[in-house]
Amino acid sequence: MRWFGPSDPVSLFDIRQAGCVGVVSALHQIPVGEVWSVADIQARQQLIEAGNSEYSPLNWLVVESLPVHEAIKRGLPERGQYIENYKTSLRNLAACGLRTVCYNFMPVLDWSRTNLSYQMPDGSRALRFVWQDFAVFDLCILRRPGAAADYEADVVEAARAQFDAMSETERTELTNTVLLGLPGSEEAFELAGFQQLLDGYAHIDAARLRDNLHYFIQQVGPVAAEAGVNLCIHPDDPPYPLLGLPRVVSTEDDLTALLAAYDHPANGITYCTGSLGVRPDNDLPGLVRRLAHRIHFVHLRATKREENPRNFHEADHLTGDVDMYAVVRELVRQEQGRALQLPMRPDHGHQMLDDLNKKTYPGYSAIGRLRGLAELRGLELGIRRSLETDDATPADSAPAHIPAAHAAARLLV
Repeated sequence: MRWFGPSDPVSLFDIRQAGCVGVVSALHQIPVGEVWSVADIQARQQLIEAGNSEYSPLNWLVVESLPVHEAIKRGLPERGQYIENYKTSLRNLAACGLRTVCYNFMPVLDWSRTNLSYQMPDGSRALRFVWQDFAVFDLCILRRPGAAADYEADVVEAARAQFDAMSETERTELTNTVLLGLPGSEEAFELAGFQQLLDGYAHIDAARLRDNLHYFIQQVGPVAAEAGVNLCIHPDDPPYPLLGLPRVVSTEDDLTALLAAYDHPANGITYCTGSLGVRPDNDLPGLVRRLAHRIHFVHLRATKREENPRNFHEADHLTGDVDMYAVVRELVRQEQGRALQLPMRPDHGHQMLDDLNKKTYPGYSAIGRLRGLAELRGLELGIRRSLETDDATPADSAPAHIPAAHAAARLLV
């Protein structure tokens, strides 16, 4: 499970009792662009491993994320120094035994939502993104120049009417949600200076941002390869442009182009079914088959597109638009030839049960992720057993007393 450090409401003890053996963490306290020192990395390792002599061992297995400075994303002259800092951090992580490093290349904002407490039919709370609500923020709160051109005419009209009907409290809540900082960070963006951040991308289109990403991986990839580190980029979330900002890690073509930019196993992917699954044109099981050799880290979660397909919410892990059975089955099949296990974590669990009365990081409450992890582990076990049975038993040899349809269903559980 992901752990945000000492201030995380979910403790390492909670994570251990969920059955995890690995922790996904990062040094959120270090400003973006500065070097992660060996001392800081080791301090986090020691914190995670402190209970290992008494309880089931936990180890820091995946770095999520080693963030990329905006100067690199924008291709500014000073990007060279930030790239050198990134290389040093990679070497330091490798020296401490950390070999899987997740990052993203989303401009300004990381993942974006418009509701952090969307009530599900069972009373639990989920993350949600509504295109019209985002338009309200963009058009009427931020008032970004030229924003209306990025929305359908009926959405512009409806958003302005919605804004007029909103209370100040509702407007403030929407603003705070959109400007929420990175998970694990206590700092959100300030509305007053936010437009200035967007202005930094005024002359950067998708082609240029893609060039900057490819330049980055060409610079840091050889260092990662030499150090034995697997870099794995996280897809855009949501996987389409927002606020006039391009996004270039949204489709299989985007990923394939990035892998070709530095064609080495060290240049890989964080395979996030939720982010990629928001787009119906992404073939999730097929993507595993075609790019499995470069998938180094897996986020399993399910999103559900709504009547307006630009709207979506986080569904239960085994429902939504993600065919989780097909995805996990393909991951299990592809993992069989790997030397090391593929690290996976459940993602964006619902706030539920006792966690409804606690302050938690949005999407990262303990019980919702525990439910997701339990479902995923059960699914994985069933798939592994069914594949073993498939290998050992011909498909037409079901016991005579079990109808063929029932036998097939038994193998798919």
